[in-house]
Amino acid sequence: MTRDRSSRGGLRGWGGVTGMAAACAVTAALTLLPLARHGDGAGGADARGGTVTAAPVRAAACTEPEASLKPSGADGPDIDRIKARGKLVAGVDQNSFRWGYRDPASGELEGFDIDLVRAIADDVLGDPDAVVFRAIPTNQRIAALENDRVDVVVRTMTINCERLEQVSFSTAYFQAGQQVLAPKESAITGYDASLRGKRVCSAEGSTAYEALEKESFGAVYRDEHDGTGRDRDRLTVPNQLDCLVRLQLGEVDAIVTDNALAAGQAAQDPAVELKGKAPFTTEFYGVATKKGADDLVARVNKVLVDYRAGGSDSAWMRSYRKWLAAGLPGITAPPPPTYRDD
Repeated sequence: MTRDRSSRGGLRGWGGVTGMAAACAVTAALTLLPLARHGDGAGGADARGGTVTAAPVRAAACTEPEASLKPSGADGPDIDRIKARGKLVAGVDQNSFRWGYRDPASGELEGFDIDLVRAIADDVLGDPDAVVFRAIPTNQRIAALENDRVDVVVRTMTINCERLEQVSFSTAYFQAGQQVLAPKESAITGYDASLRGKRVCSAEGSTAYEALEKESFGAVYRDEHDGTGRDRDRLTVPNQLDCLVRLQLGEVDAIVTDNALAAGQAAQDPAVELKGKAPFTTEFYGVATKKGADDLVARVNKVLVDYRAGGSDSAWMRSYRKWLAAGLPGITAPPPPTYRDD
């Protein structure tokens, strides 16, 4: 039976990390499966039989990663498989406030990314509730697709050339950028020399970690024992939210993450704030699919066309005002789509 979601209550606060931890323990309605780590050039077992070895798109030839397939409402093997199952299986976050998180009172998944998942399910299956949500950590998003655990990943995932070697992306549905989050009283001023000698946390497999690898400004950002001993997962964590916990415990001095996620964390903890006047990168979130799932990518792009339509009254803008405007004010429209010529 389709649930009437119009009767949901308003947004409730977490009451700090303790409240969030309790909320995240409510997982009875959400499937969470162990996922193998992905490796370079890994193939996955295709649900239709056989093994898929995706032909890699060379990063060196990637000049416009946000360009995606033209939108289409046509079915194909991937859409047919979802329809035969009767459910869209979506990899999401359940810990990112305002993006994908569990309301501690209702136990339901809510947020900007969750709204988009439901829009995809509504278009493909005619029911916004025909979704199986699978919570996946930041460092397992690609593995979840490669190993056919999910159909799509809608989890603040940045489109970039390196990831296009392993997965396919829709057009961009949100623009973000990397920024530093630190205590308000900290001497850290942003992504600059003030990070020298500071312990900086980021999520494994994130674009934040990649940024620190390129330029750390003398910050300590890599776990000394690389996954063993006491320092395991202290600076490079599986889930981005773990960085906030470590910051609150005094185990790290700052976090580097997307400003969109950091705004939600600052809303949870008024003792921290974004440092620097603006993000130091420009990045775009996309819906990720398994490499080569062209019919599904084109269908998601068609959903995004409809989702953006309507100006200030579009589904995108309504979701933005509900979830994100308080922490990221001033956005007047979603990013425009860019399509490939082929």
